[in-house]
Amino acid sequence: MKVKVFANFREICQGKSIDVPFQHGNQVIDILETLVSLYPALEAEVFTPERTLKPFVHVFLNGRNVIHENGLHTQVNDSDQFALFPPVAGG
Repeated sequence: MKVKVFANFREICQGKSIDVPFQHGNQVIDILETLVSLYPALEAEVFTPERTLKPFVHVFLNGRNVIHENGLHTQVNDSDQFALFPPVAGG
């Protein structure tokens, strides 16, 4: 499955999108864990020590934030559009 990454996550992953191996029954947490195994520097940027998303890190499936679904336990389909956004500041 293709995972789109943005801002400083692009620097860590060395690209705008990453092909992540997908297995039927995957949840958002599984995709993120696989992504972290491919790019270990993401772990400190994405997860808290309790393995929850850091504040203001957002995962979107098909344009919808997973916090409005089942969070990290939201089911993912291979055809879903998966996007990972870091905290963004600006003004």
